[in-house]
Amino acid sequence: MATFSEVLRQLLRDVRSQKLRTFLTVFGIVWGTVAVTLLLAFGTGLKKQLVKNTAGLGDRICIAWPGLTSVPYQGLGKGRRIRLMEEDVDAIRREAEGLAGVSSEYDTSMKLHLDLKTWPVDVSGVSPEFGRMRNLIPQEGGRFIDPTDMNERRRVLFLGDKLAENVFGKENAVGKTVMLGNSPFLVIGVLKPKTQDSSYSGRDNDKASIPGTTYRALTGEKYVNNLIYQAKSAFETESLTARILEILGKRKKFDPKDKEALSVWDTTGQFKFFDTFMLAFTGFLGIVGSLTLVVGGIGVSNIMNVVVEERTKEIGIKMALGAKQRFILTQFLLETLLVTAVGGLVGFAVSIGICAVFPKFGFTDSVGVPEVSAGVAAITIGILGLIGLLAGWFPAREASRLDPVVAMKL
Repeated sequence: MATFSEVLRQLLRDVRSQKLRTFLTVFGIVWGTVAVTLLLAFGTGLKKQLVKNTAGLGDRICIAWPGLTSVPYQGLGKGRRIRLMEEDVDAIRREAEGLAGVSSEYDTSMKLHLDLKTWPVDVSGVSPEFGRMRNLIPQEGGRFIDPTDMNERRRVLFLGDKLAENVFGKENAVGKTVMLGNSPFLVIGVLKPKTQDSSYSGRDNDKASIPGTTYRALTGEKYVNNLIYQAKSAFETESLTARILEILGKRKKFDPKDKEALSVWDTTGQFKFFDTFMLAFTGFLGIVGSLTLVVGGIGVSNIMNVVVEERTKEIGIKMALGAKQRFILTQFLLETLLVTAVGGLVGFAVSIGICAVFPKFGFTDSVGVPEVSAGVAAITIGILGLIGLLAGWFPAREASRLDPVVAMKL
Protein backbone atom coordinates (compact mmCIF):
# COMPACT_ATOMS: atom_id res chain seq x y z
CA MET A 1 0.00 0.00 0.00
CA ALA A 2 1.32 3.45 -0.94
CA THR A 3 2.07 5.62 2.06
CA PHE A 4 1.15 9.27 2.16
CA SER A 5 4.78 10.34 2.47
CA GLU A 6 5.73 8.37 -0.65
CA VAL A 7 2.87 9.90 -2.61
CA LEU A 8 3.78 13.38 -1.39
CA ARG A 9 7.45 12.96 -2.38
CA GLN A 10 6.49 11.73 -5.82
CA LEU A 11 4.02 14.58 -6.26
CA LEU A 12 6.62 17.19 -5.29
CA ARG A 13 9.03 15.67 -7.78
CA ASP A 14 6.42 15.94 -10.53
CA VAL A 15 5.66 19.53 -9.55
CA ARG A 16 9.33 20.52 -9.78
CA SER A 17 9.70 18.90 -13.19
CA GLN A 18 6.46 20.35 -14.63
CA LYS A 19 5.79 23.60 -12.77
CA LEU A 20 3.63 25.33 -15.40
CA ARG A 21 1.58 22.24 -16.14
CA THR A 22 0.90 21.60 -12.46
CA PHE A 23 0.04 25.26 -11.87
CA LEU A 24 -2.52 25.29 -14.66
CA THR A 25 -4.03 22.04 -13.39
CA VAL A 26 -4.36 23.30 -9.84
CA PHE A 27 -5.66 26.64 -11.13
CA GLY A 28 -8.49 24.82 -12.91
CA ILE A 29 -9.55 23.21 -9.64
CA VAL A 30 -9.20 26.54 -7.79
CA TRP A 31 -11.34 28.30 -10.36
CA GLY A 32 -13.98 25.59 -10.28
CA THR A 33 -14.08 25.57 -6.48
CA VAL A 34 -14.44 29.35 -6.36
CA ALA A 35 -17.24 29.16 -8.92
CA VAL A 36 -19.21 26.54 -6.99
CA THR A 37 -18.62 28.09 -3.57
CA LEU A 38 -19.38 31.68 -4.54
CA LEU A 39 -22.47 30.86 -6.55
CA LEU A 40 -23.90 28.84 -3.67
CA ALA A 41 -22.76 31.43 -1.09
CA PHE A 42 -24.41 34.29 -2.97
CA GLY A 43 -27.53 32.18 -3.43
CA THR A 44 -27.68 31.57 0.34
CA GLY A 45 -27.13 35.27 1.06
CA LEU A 46 -29.82 36.33 -1.41
CA LYS A 47 -32.36 33.95 0.12
CA LYS A 48 -31.69 35.22 3.63
CA GLN A 49 -31.97 38.84 2.45
CA LEU A 50 -35.30 38.19 0.72
CA VAL A 51 -36.63 36.47 3.84
CA LYS A 52 -35.28 39.28 6.02
CA ASN A 53 -36.96 41.94 3.88
CA THR A 54 -40.25 40.08 3.93
CA ALA A 55 -40.02 39.33 7.65
CA GLY A 56 -39.77 43.07 8.30
CA LEU A 57 -43.56 43.04 8.17
CA GLY A 58 -43.72 40.00 10.41
CA ASP A 59 -42.50 36.45 10.69
CA ARG A 60 -45.07 34.26 8.87
CA ILE A 61 -48.07 36.16 10.17
CA CYS A 62 -51.59 36.71 8.90
CA ILE A 63 -53.40 40.05 8.81
CA ALA A 64 -57.21 39.98 8.76
CA TRP A 65 -59.62 42.85 8.06
CA PRO A 66 -63.37 42.69 8.76
CA GLY A 67 -65.46 43.76 5.79
CA LEU A 68 -68.93 43.24 4.28
CA THR A 69 -70.63 39.89 3.80
CA SER A 70 -70.98 38.85 0.17
CA VAL A 71 -73.40 35.92 0.60
CA PRO A 72 -76.61 35.44 2.62
CA TYR A 73 -76.26 33.38 5.78
CA GLN A 74 -78.88 31.89 8.11
CA GLY A 75 -81.59 34.17 6.76
CA LEU A 76 -79.40 37.30 6.97
CA GLY A 77 -78.78 39.20 3.74
CA LYS A 78 -75.47 40.01 2.16
CA GLY A 79 -73.78 43.39 2.48
CA ARG A 80 -73.75 43.37 6.29
CA ARG A 81 -70.76 45.03 7.92
CA ILE A 82 -68.75 42.73 10.20
CA ARG A 83 -67.42 44.48 13.27
CA LEU A 84 -65.03 42.73 15.64
CA MET A 85 -64.57 43.58 19.30
CA GLU A 86 -62.00 42.64 21.91
CA GLU A 87 -64.30 39.86 23.14
CA ASP A 88 -63.99 38.21 19.73
CA VAL A 89 -60.20 38.34 19.94
CA ASP A 90 -60.35 36.75 23.40
CA ALA A 91 -62.53 33.97 21.94
CA ILE A 92 -59.84 33.26 19.34
CA ARG A 93 -57.23 33.03 22.11
CA ARG A 94 -59.36 30.52 23.99
CA GLU A 95 -60.63 28.34 21.17
CA ALA A 96 -58.19 28.39 18.25
CA GLU A 97 -55.88 25.37 18.29
CA GLY A 98 -52.36 25.84 16.97
CA LEU A 99 -52.35 29.56 17.76
CA ALA A 100 -48.97 31.09 18.68
CA GLY A 101 -50.31 34.59 19.21
CA VAL A 102 -53.04 37.03 18.24
CA SER A 103 -53.44 40.77 18.68
CA SER A 104 -56.11 43.26 17.83
CA GLU A 105 -54.96 46.49 16.22
CA TYR A 106 -56.66 49.88 16.39
CA ASP A 107 -55.44 52.72 14.18
CA THR A 108 -55.84 56.46 14.18
CA SER A 109 -53.86 59.64 13.63
CA MET A 110 -52.95 61.82 16.61
CA LYS A 111 -50.86 64.89 17.28
CA LEU A 112 -47.61 64.38 19.15
CA HIS A 113 -46.33 67.45 21.02
CA LEU A 114 -42.88 68.10 22.45
CA ASP A 115 -42.14 71.59 23.70
CA LEU A 116 -43.51 73.90 20.98
CA LYS A 117 -43.29 71.38 18.13
CA THR A 118 -46.08 69.20 16.80
CA TRP A 119 -46.04 66.11 14.57
CA PRO A 120 -48.95 64.15 13.07
CA VAL A 121 -48.41 60.52 14.03
CA ASP A 122 -50.08 57.24 13.06
CA VAL A 123 -50.85 55.50 16.35
CA SER A 124 -51.74 51.82 16.83
CA GLY A 125 -53.36 50.34 19.91
CA VAL A 126 -52.05 46.79 20.25
CA SER A 127 -51.39 43.86 22.58
CA PRO A 128 -47.97 42.69 23.84
CA GLU A 129 -47.91 39.79 21.32
CA PHE A 130 -48.01 42.34 18.52
CA GLY A 131 -44.37 43.32 18.98
CA ARG A 132 -43.06 39.76 18.68
CA MET A 133 -45.24 38.86 15.71
CA ARG A 134 -44.44 42.04 13.80
CA ASN A 135 -40.71 42.00 14.60
CA LEU A 136 -40.85 45.27 16.54
CA ILE A 137 -37.58 44.73 18.36
CA PRO A 138 -36.64 47.56 20.78
CA GLN A 139 -33.23 49.18 20.80
CA GLU A 140 -30.97 48.63 23.80
CA GLY A 141 -32.36 50.17 26.96
CA GLY A 142 -35.98 50.06 25.85
CA ARG A 143 -38.85 47.59 25.67
CA PHE A 144 -42.16 46.95 23.96
CA ILE A 145 -45.59 47.03 25.58
CA ASP A 146 -46.06 44.35 28.27
CA PRO A 147 -49.09 42.77 30.03
CA THR A 148 -48.81 45.17 32.98
CA ASP A 149 -49.14 48.13 30.63
CA MET A 150 -52.31 46.52 29.26
CA ASN A 151 -53.84 45.65 32.62
CA GLU A 152 -53.17 49.07 34.16
CA ARG A 153 -53.93 51.05 31.00
CA ARG A 154 -50.60 52.76 31.24
CA ARG A 155 -49.86 55.74 29.04
CA VAL A 156 -46.70 54.38 27.51
CA LEU A 157 -45.45 54.79 23.98
CA PHE A 158 -43.25 52.75 21.64
CA LEU A 159 -41.78 54.81 18.78
CA GLY A 160 -40.50 53.88 15.35
CA ASP A 161 -36.83 54.73 14.92
CA LYS A 162 -37.41 57.33 12.19
CA LEU A 163 -40.18 58.98 14.22
CA ALA A 164 -37.98 59.05 17.34
CA GLU A 165 -35.18 60.71 15.35
CA ASN A 166 -37.56 63.32 13.94
CA VAL A 167 -38.84 64.18 17.42
CA PHE A 168 -35.74 63.82 19.59
CA GLY A 169 -32.88 64.06 17.10
CA LYS A 170 -29.81 62.19 18.37
CA GLU A 171 -31.01 62.20 21.99
CA ASN A 172 -32.12 59.01 23.69
CA ALA A 173 -35.92 59.04 23.59
CA VAL A 174 -36.45 56.33 26.22
CA GLY A 175 -37.66 57.81 29.51
CA LYS A 176 -38.82 61.09 27.94
CA THR A 177 -42.41 62.31 28.23
CA VAL A 178 -44.39 63.66 25.29
CA MET A 179 -47.98 64.78 24.80
CA LEU A 180 -49.99 62.45 22.58
CA GLY A 181 -53.30 64.08 21.85
CA ASN A 182 -53.90 65.85 25.12
CA SER A 183 -52.37 63.22 27.38
CA PRO A 184 -48.81 62.74 28.64
CA PHE A 185 -47.11 59.53 27.48
CA LEU A 186 -43.83 58.00 28.62
CA VAL A 187 -41.57 56.70 25.83
CA ILE A 188 -40.62 53.13 26.85
CA GLY A 189 -38.84 51.98 23.70
CA VAL A 190 -37.61 52.82 20.22
CA LEU A 191 -37.69 50.41 17.29
CA LYS A 192 -34.41 48.84 16.31
CA PRO A 193 -33.85 49.74 12.63
CA LYS A 194 -35.03 46.97 10.34
CA THR A 195 -35.54 46.30 6.65
CA GLN A 196 -39.19 46.33 5.61
CA ASP A 197 -40.26 46.04 1.98
CA SER A 198 -44.02 45.70 2.51
CA SER A 199 -46.70 47.08 4.80
CA TYR A 200 -50.46 47.46 5.13
CA SER A 201 -50.75 50.78 6.95
CA GLY A 202 -47.35 52.43 6.60
CA ARG A 203 -43.79 51.61 7.61
CA ASP A 204 -43.15 50.74 11.24
CA ASN A 205 -40.22 53.14 11.53
CA ASP A 206 -42.61 56.11 11.29
CA LYS A 207 -45.39 54.86 13.59
CA ALA A 208 -46.14 54.71 17.30
CA SER A 209 -47.71 51.97 19.40
CA ILE A 210 -49.60 52.18 22.69
CA PRO A 211 -51.45 49.55 24.77
CA GLY A 212 -54.79 48.60 23.24
CA THR A 213 -56.57 49.16 26.57
CA THR A 214 -55.15 52.67 26.81
CA TYR A 215 -56.17 53.36 23.22
CA ARG A 216 -59.76 52.32 23.85
CA ALA A 217 -59.92 54.38 27.07
CA LEU A 218 -58.66 57.51 25.30
CA THR A 219 -60.67 57.25 22.10
CA GLY A 220 -63.76 55.34 23.19
CA GLU A 221 -63.24 53.07 20.18
CA LYS A 222 -64.61 49.54 20.61
CA TYR A 223 -64.31 48.08 17.11
CA VAL A 224 -61.08 46.43 15.97
CA ASN A 225 -59.51 47.69 12.75
CA ASN A 226 -57.71 44.44 12.02
CA LEU A 227 -56.28 41.26 13.54
CA ILE A 228 -52.72 39.97 13.54
CA TYR A 229 -52.26 36.28 14.26
CA GLN A 230 -49.57 33.63 13.94
CA ALA A 231 -49.62 29.84 13.92
CA LYS A 232 -47.25 27.74 16.00
CA SER A 233 -46.02 26.23 12.75
CA ALA A 234 -46.14 27.83 9.31
CA PHE A 235 -47.53 24.53 7.99
CA GLU A 236 -50.57 24.94 10.25
CA THR A 237 -51.43 28.45 9.08
CA GLU A 238 -54.17 27.43 6.65
CA SER A 239 -55.92 25.19 9.18
CA LEU A 240 -55.61 27.92 11.84
CA THR A 241 -57.18 30.47 9.50
CA ALA A 242 -60.06 28.10 8.81
CA ARG A 243 -60.57 27.61 12.56
CA ILE A 244 -60.57 31.37 13.21
CA LEU A 245 -63.12 31.92 10.44
CA GLU A 246 -65.34 29.27 12.02
CA ILE A 247 -65.07 30.91 15.45
CA LEU A 248 -65.81 34.40 14.16
CA GLY A 249 -68.44 33.17 11.70
CA LYS A 250 -70.33 31.55 14.53
CA ARG A 251 -70.09 34.66 16.73
CA LYS A 252 -70.84 37.23 14.00
CA LYS A 253 -73.26 35.19 11.90
CA PHE A 254 -71.42 34.97 8.58
CA ASP A 255 -70.41 32.11 6.32
CA PRO A 256 -66.83 31.01 7.20
CA LYS A 257 -66.23 30.55 3.46
CA ASP A 258 -67.20 34.16 2.74
CA LYS A 259 -63.85 35.75 1.83
CA GLU A 260 -65.33 39.26 1.85
CA ALA A 261 -66.60 39.07 5.42
CA LEU A 262 -63.05 38.69 6.74
CA SER A 263 -60.21 39.33 4.30
CA VAL A 264 -56.98 37.54 5.21
CA TRP A 265 -53.45 38.32 4.00
CA ASP A 266 -51.39 35.20 4.63
CA THR A 267 -47.73 36.22 4.43
CA THR A 268 -46.58 32.62 4.72
CA GLY A 269 -47.36 32.31 1.00
CA GLN A 270 -44.45 34.64 0.27
CA PHE A 271 -42.09 32.56 2.39
CA LYS A 272 -43.23 29.37 0.64
CA PHE A 273 -42.62 31.01 -2.72
CA PHE A 274 -39.15 32.11 -1.66
CA ASP A 275 -38.34 28.60 -0.43
CA THR A 276 -39.42 27.03 -3.73
CA PHE A 277 -37.83 29.69 -5.91
CA MET A 278 -34.53 29.71 -4.03
CA LEU A 279 -34.34 25.91 -4.02
CA ALA A 280 -34.59 25.92 -7.82
CA PHE A 281 -32.29 28.93 -8.13
CA THR A 282 -29.65 27.47 -5.83
CA GLY A 283 -29.83 24.18 -7.72
CA PHE A 284 -29.23 26.04 -10.98
CA LEU A 285 -26.27 27.91 -9.51
CA GLY A 286 -24.87 24.67 -8.14
CA ILE A 287 -25.12 22.99 -11.54
CA VAL A 288 -23.40 25.90 -13.30
CA GLY A 289 -20.60 25.94 -10.72
CA SER A 290 -20.27 22.15 -10.84
CA LEU A 291 -19.83 22.21 -14.62
CA THR A 292 -17.00 24.70 -14.16
CA LEU A 293 -15.44 22.36 -11.63
CA VAL A 294 -15.88 19.42 -14.01
CA VAL A 295 -13.76 21.29 -16.56
CA GLY A 296 -11.05 21.56 -13.91
CA GLY A 297 -11.44 17.84 -13.21
CA ILE A 298 -10.92 17.05 -16.89
CA GLY A 299 -7.68 19.00 -16.70
CA VAL A 300 -6.59 16.93 -13.71
CA SER A 301 -7.43 13.71 -15.56
CA ASN A 302 -5.42 14.83 -18.58
CA ILE A 303 -2.41 15.74 -16.49
CA MET A 304 -2.51 12.37 -14.73
CA ASN A 305 -2.61 10.61 -18.09
CA VAL A 306 0.54 12.52 -19.07
CA VAL A 307 2.14 11.59 -15.73
CA VAL A 308 1.37 7.91 -16.35
CA GLU A 309 3.01 8.10 -19.78
CA GLU A 310 6.11 9.82 -18.39
CA ARG A 311 6.46 7.32 -15.54
CA THR A 312 5.65 4.18 -17.50
CA LYS A 313 9.20 2.79 -17.13
CA GLU A 314 9.20 3.60 -13.41
CA ILE A 315 5.86 1.79 -13.01
CA GLY A 316 7.25 -1.24 -14.87
CA ILE A 317 10.27 -1.40 -12.55
CA LYS A 318 8.06 -1.18 -9.43
CA MET A 319 5.84 -3.95 -10.70
CA ALA A 320 8.85 -6.09 -11.62
CA LEU A 321 10.10 -5.67 -8.05
CA GLY A 322 6.81 -6.95 -6.66
CA ALA A 323 4.50 -3.94 -6.52
CA LYS A 324 0.93 -5.14 -6.94
CA GLN A 325 -1.73 -3.48 -9.12
CA ARG A 326 -3.46 -2.24 -5.99
CA PHE A 327 -0.31 -0.35 -4.95
CA ILE A 328 -0.01 1.43 -8.33
CA LEU A 329 -3.74 2.21 -8.42
CA THR A 330 -3.72 3.61 -4.90
CA GLN A 331 -0.61 5.71 -5.54
CA PHE A 332 -2.04 7.50 -8.55
CA LEU A 333 -5.45 7.92 -6.96
CA LEU A 334 -3.87 9.53 -3.89
CA GLU A 335 -1.81 11.84 -6.08
CA THR A 336 -4.94 12.93 -7.96
CA LEU A 337 -6.91 13.49 -4.76
CA LEU A 338 -4.01 15.43 -3.27
CA VAL A 339 -3.85 17.78 -6.28
CA THR A 340 -7.63 18.21 -6.09
CA ALA A 341 -7.49 18.88 -2.35
CA VAL A 342 -4.80 21.55 -2.73
CA GLY A 343 -6.82 23.30 -5.43
CA GLY A 344 -9.96 22.99 -3.33
CA LEU A 345 -8.35 24.47 -0.22
CA VAL A 346 -6.98 27.43 -2.16
CA GLY A 347 -10.39 27.88 -3.78
CA PHE A 348 -12.10 27.87 -0.40
CA ALA A 349 -9.63 30.45 0.92
CA VAL A 350 -10.27 32.73 -2.06
CA SER A 351 -14.04 32.36 -1.70
CA ILE A 352 -14.02 33.10 2.03
CA GLY A 353 -11.87 36.17 1.37
CA ILE A 354 -14.28 37.47 -1.28
CA CYS A 355 -17.27 36.87 1.00
CA ALA A 356 -15.54 38.75 3.83
CA VAL A 357 -14.70 41.75 1.63
CA PHE A 358 -17.99 41.95 -0.32
CA PRO A 359 -20.12 43.64 2.41
CA LYS A 360 -17.76 46.64 2.32
CA PHE A 361 -18.98 47.49 -1.19
CA GLY A 362 -22.47 48.31 0.13
CA PHE A 363 -24.61 45.97 -1.98
CA THR A 364 -25.84 43.81 0.89
CA ASP A 365 -29.26 45.50 1.08
CA SER A 366 -29.96 44.25 -2.43
CA VAL A 367 -28.26 40.85 -2.64
CA GLY A 368 -27.57 40.03 1.00
CA VAL A 369 -24.34 38.87 2.59
CA PRO A 370 -22.75 35.88 0.80
CA GLU A 371 -22.20 33.08 3.27
CA VAL A 372 -20.01 30.00 2.95
CA SER A 373 -22.23 27.94 5.21
CA ALA A 374 -21.66 24.39 6.37
CA GLY A 375 -24.12 23.21 3.72
CA VAL A 376 -22.27 25.06 0.96
CA ALA A 377 -18.94 23.66 2.17
CA ALA A 378 -20.33 20.12 2.34
CA ILE A 379 -21.74 20.29 -1.18
CA THR A 380 -18.50 21.69 -2.60
CA ILE A 381 -16.35 19.11 -0.80
CA GLY A 382 -18.61 16.35 -2.05
CA ILE A 383 -18.34 17.55 -5.65
CA LEU A 384 -14.58 17.96 -5.30
CA GLY A 385 -14.13 14.47 -3.93
CA LEU A 386 -16.26 12.90 -6.66
CA ILE A 387 -14.47 14.77 -9.43
CA GLY A 388 -11.05 13.98 -7.95
CA LEU A 389 -11.95 10.30 -7.70
CA LEU A 390 -13.24 10.09 -11.26
CA ALA A 391 -10.37 12.16 -12.64
CA GLY A 392 -7.80 9.88 -11.09
CA TRP A 393 -9.52 6.53 -11.48
CA PHE A 394 -9.04 5.98 -15.22
CA PRO A 395 -5.36 7.06 -15.42
CA ALA A 396 -4.64 5.05 -12.24
CA ARG A 397 -6.40 1.98 -13.61
CA GLU A 398 -4.43 2.27 -16.85
CA ALA A 399 -1.17 2.51 -14.91
CA SER A 400 -2.01 -0.51 -12.74
CA ARG A 401 -2.73 -2.66 -15.81
CA LEU A 402 0.61 -2.05 -17.55
CA ASP A 403 2.66 -5.10 -18.50
CA PRO A 404 5.92 -4.79 -16.51
CA VAL A 405 8.04 -6.21 -19.37
CA VAL A 406 6.56 -3.86 -21.96
CA ALA A 407 6.60 -0.85 -19.56
CA MET A 408 10.36 -1.21 -18.79
CA LYS A 409 11.20 -1.19 -22.52
CA LEU A 410 9.43 2.17 -23.09
